[in-house]
Amino acid sequence: MGVLNVTPDSFFDGGRYFDHEAAIAHGREMIAAGADIIDIGGESTRPGADPVREDEELRRVLPVVEALATSIRVSIDTMKPAVATAACRRGATLVNDVANHSAQAAAEAQAGLVVVHMRGTPKNMQDDPRYDDVVAEVFGALESAAAEARRLGVSEVYVDPGIGFGKTVEHNLQLLRLLPELVAQGVPVLVGTSRKSFLGRLAAPAEAAPLPPADRFEGSLATAVWAMAAGVAIVRVHDVAATVQAARLVGGDEPEQLGAARFSAAGVGR
Repeated sequence: MGVLNVTPDSFFDGGRYFDHEAAIAHGREMIAAGADIIDIGGESTRPGADPVREDEELRRVLPVVEALATSIRVSIDTMKPAVATAACRRGATLVNDVANHSAQAAAEAQAGLVVVHMRGTPKNMQDDPRYDDVVAEVFGALESAAAEARRLGVSEVYVDPGIGFGKTVEHNLQLLRLLPELVAQGVPVLVGTSRKSFLGRLAAPAEAAPLPPADRFEGSLATAVWAMAAGVAIVRVHDVAATVQAARLVGGDEPEQLGAARFSAAGVGR
């Protein structure tokens, strides 16, 4: 899944593809690089981000959805059911909602749905995230959200543990370490670690400032490969070409062979 942010303020590529033509061109570049899905978002969900008005979000995303949906599967990355509905009418067939407000909209559009774990809102989610047992709480919440989506009539459901959405570095690492257990629950899993801040903290020298997003490529690729090895269905990335190449090198000629064919990730890192 290639990330396409039609925003001025996303943490890595904000402003690069805010112009519709630039966004469409980048989407086509990711298709040529081997993306299977393009995830189009018009509202940043970075920590501290301010909400965007519905009319503005629609203005940002709908022309891009319509232009790309004829060439590839399009996902709409939104927290607003009305935006999800409008995007599906323009050709999107997957709804990626970090706030889990759009199950009914996805069901009515006969679209797939990604349910995501987020503690709080993008504005406040990193203020002081705490859990008694982050793995049990996140995995349990995802199981419940997936069941509710199916109850509402969504037939294609994915779960995303929400790396970086109301989690500390250690929370993120615990969730990544036990991805095989989430996969074993039987619902297809999506993981997005690409360029996120915890990678910059882990890779920085001791007592140095975290690496900026531009210097987090290696960590992004490493965690994407780990997630694929654990058996996830989708990795959401900014660096499509490199991730596709990594999938082929590790898993064989076809990326979907990655997992059981070459790895047994269950239990690794316990």
